[in-house]
Amino acid sequence: MKINIFKLNFFVNMGNKLSERINNLPVSATLAMAAKARELKEMGIDIIGLSLGEPDFNTPDFIKKAAKQAIDDNYNSYTPVDGYSDLKKSICKKFNRDNGLNYEINQIVVSTGAKQSIANVVQVLINPGDDVLLVAPYWVSYSAIVILAEGNPIEISSDISSDFKITPLKLEKSITKKTKLIIINSPNNPSGSVYTEKEFLELSKILEKHPDIYVLSDEIYEHINYGIPHFSLAKIPSMYERTITVNGLAKAFAMTGWRIGYIGAPEWIAKACTKMQGQITSGTNCIAQRATIAALEASPSKIKYMVDEFECRRELIIKLLKEIKGFKLNEPKGAFYVFPDISSFFGKNIKGKKINNASDFTIYLLEKAHVATVSGDAFGSPKNIRISYAASKEKIKKAIIRIKLALEC
Repeated sequence: MKINIFKLNFFVNMGNKLSERINNLPVSATLAMAAKARELKEMGIDIIGLSLGEPDFNTPDFIKKAAKQAIDDNYNSYTPVDGYSDLKKSICKKFNRDNGLNYEINQIVVSTGAKQSIANVVQVLINPGDDVLLVAPYWVSYSAIVILAEGNPIEISSDISSDFKITPLKLEKSITKKTKLIIINSPNNPSGSVYTEKEFLELSKILEKHPDIYVLSDEIYEHINYGIPHFSLAKIPSMYERTITVNGLAKAFAMTGWRIGYIGAPEWIAKACTKMQGQITSGTNCIAQRATIAALEASPSKIKYMVDEFECRRELIIKLLKEIKGFKLNEPKGAFYVFPDISSFFGKNIKGKKINNASDFTIYLLEKAHVATVSGDAFGSPKNIRISYAASKEKIKKAIIRIKLALEC
């Protein structure tokens, strides 16, 4: 069975009638792979999906209870564009409790997922031709969001030898007169790497030399870390007024479908994001907002059982992948992904299939092992693939056995 996950006949046939904006926009690689996996499942093929970053836990009961109460209390009207005031107060308390950050409610904007939060920030800060530095590997949508704003996504590369982190020297060499924004994500999707307080302090010394550059700090995985305490870049005094802190409920609270994200930012940026959002989606879902208050006001210890399970799965998948010749691994310190370097397979034939790059490799795994993963090309790291361990131990074991058998000569 031949699979081409990026062929979209609709766009091939109708592309000349669509805007250049949408024709030039890349398809989300994670969503494309997930869609193909679902398509194959519907054909009766037993696909193990390790492509999406979606926890397999149910939303905690105390959060669901708050949502049910909101329905009974007749929360059903349009919400304020930037979020309910009492939710924004809860977010301010959370930032203070967990991150040591002091925000007022006029610095908070609640959005329909952290993705919208990021898109809002990029739209209000970036002019056509501005450079936006993406610390690679980076989440797949960063570059597309920058392209939509007519900015230039510029990668700062890293690899497994540096634990997928950049150095101050690399950052400094990447900055030009056109640089307006840098997007950094810790804990990182896809590598699982976590920047320490010391590392952020060293990077901030470079940024202090360039006061007109802003930082979007994506901290969606902050609670999912294994041994390295989470540190918010905005906690550094020189960075507070230049940093937009993005967070959300999807990952740590198993609330992917609830679509809640938020920012803490300088007031003028928050107001601009509210203005932008007011013309795109308006306010976020009322029931989800009420549930979010319960989630954020609870102690992070309420979700520790999920983090503990992710850590067990991390140990399991690393152990199993190390048994496969050709996989080169680091040890992720956060999130729920492994990001192996599989470049040793490039140029080789595996059971009649020529592997030229990471995309070929992921397609081969889907065709032969029936395991969905994601090519590192989409994350700015073409030697790697991303494998999510936000799945049960049983599925992980079964998937890695399949991969191992598919790669045996």
